[in-house]
Amino acid sequence: MLYKEIHIGKFIKEMVDENEVSLERICNFLNKDVQFIENVYQSRSIDTDLLLRWSKLLEYDFFRLYSSHLILYAPPSAVNKNHKKSDKIPYFRKNIYTQEIKDFIMKRILSGEMTYGEVIKEYSIPKSTLHRWLQKNNDNTNG
Repeated sequence: MLYKEIHIGKFIKEMVDENEVSLERICNFLNKDVQFIENVYQSRSIDTDLLLRWSKLLEYDFFRLYSSHLILYAPPSAVNKNHKKSDKIPYFRKNIYTQEIKDFIMKRILSGEMTYGEVIKEYSIPKSTLHRWLQKNNDNTNG
């Protein structure tokens, strides 16, 4: 299923192949040898600093794979939790839904795989947000 299992090395390899980036360029940019690069392709996870460098090299935000996973598969938070907001760590008030996530959710609703209510409950997407997506989808198909 989309974003359920993330094997970051495979995603990186796919982007390298898709963009036809030479192994020499990769090695020079990352200041690593060929064996290291091959090991990355086999890795299910890598260091975030290294992932940031891959993101810059391939001009693709690999971190969104993980953000999308959190949006779709993280358990809903307790309703009455008292969160202390730190001044030292950024706090994000809203989730950012990529077009891929919107398409995934809309496909599940439109195919009848899930109901409107099931999507709201399972993915903790606000009712107003889902309504806006459905309205835009109707506007795009009708107009």
